[in-house]
This record gives sequence, structure tokens and C-alpha cells, in this order.
Amino acid sequence: MTNIAVFGANGTIGSALVREALERGHTVTAVVRDPAKVAERHPDLTVVTGDALDARSVTAVAKGQDVVVSAVGGGDGPGHVATIKPSAVALTEGLRALGEQAPRLIAVGGAGSLRTPDGKQVWDAPGLPDFLLQIMHAHGDALDHYRTVTDVDWTNISPAAHIAPGERTGGYRTALDDLVTDAAGESAVSVEDYAVAVLDEIETPRHRGQRFTVGY
Repeated sequence: MTNIAVFGANGTIGSALVREALERGHTVTAVVRDPAKVAERHPDLTVVTGDALDARSVTAVAKGQDVVVSAVGGGDGPGHVATIKPSAVALTEGLRALGEQAPRLIAVGGAGSLRTPDGKQVWDAPGLPDFLLQIMHAHGDALDHYRTVTDVDWTNISPAAHIAPGERTGGYRTALDDLVTDAAGESAVSVEDYAVAVLDEIETPRHRGQRFTVGY
């Protein structure tokens, strides 16, 4: 059993991560700005108020945890753009303050900076709307920040190019910086299977200090 704190636990990805963790028998702390918005109820779930943009709040929440997961800016709309890199900075600062007692950090990333088969990046595709490009580049900036961090145990997990609620199959494939595509050239993963991949990484770490991606 692992003690896991999830920032952004009431978002689409965050709530899926909470459910997957609880189903696996872990103890979960859902960290949100408004606890009333968390509908999930479970004997191993605690809901607390916290702010991933405030390093001191991160430190307070992270004490006694084994893993901190950030689902902040995990794809719930353009309003999250301004929180993505600042939360990455605050999270690493907050965990750094705990020194050797700091838990591991798992951060939900974006697909924009992944390499495509033609050698470009996802965000280079023509016709992408401005708000989506802003989200993609914000996640890219957050990843650039994580890659400068050597004193916090972090992992950044990018989804496939298309991620949406769907079926939990328990299956997925991984890569590091290259977009995962199927035989038809499509890149997709369900929110549920993305959550499976995150919990698999928590339970069996394989990508410490790295970004990796998942897809079918």
C-alpha cells in the first residue's frame, strides 16, 4: 500500500487516477481547492484543501506521502494554461523543502512536444487551434523545467495525441520522446488506461528523472 497525494484530483484525469489508485488498495489524499467538488467517497480517501501553485502548501500536503501526483493542467480546458509551468515550479520547490523525506513526484504531461514519425513534433501539425497550442507549449515549458531538476525524484508522463474518457483495457505501449501510434498511424489512449499506466509507474518505477509517453 502506497500513500499517494493527487493535486487536481477533481479533474478528468485526476479523478481517474484517484479511482485507479483506490481500486489497487492504495491510500489516497485528494488535494483540491474546493473539497465540496470531489464526489468520490472511499474509506481510504481523504480530501484536503491545497494549492499546487503554492510551494508551502505543497510541502504541507506532501509530508508523510510516498508519492505526489500532479494532474494540474491535465487537459480540462484553456483556463489551465497559466497553471501548468508555475505548478511544476511550485511542486518541485515544495518537495525540495522536505529534503531526503520528499516523496516522489509524478506529473501529468502533454503530447505536444513528442516527436512524430516525420521527425517533427506534435505541436507542429497544421491547423491546431491557438488555445491547444498554448496548452501544448505550456506542458513543454513544464517539462523543460523538470529536466533541470536533479534533487527531486520526478517523472513526467505524456499521454497519446488523443486522450478521452473511454474503456479501461489495462493495455498500453510506452515510449520516451516519440509519439506512440498504432498500425494506422493513430495516437490515442483512454483516460482510464492512462491512469493504469501512471499507477503501474508508481508501483514499479521505470522512468525516474524522465519523461515517457503511453498509447495504444
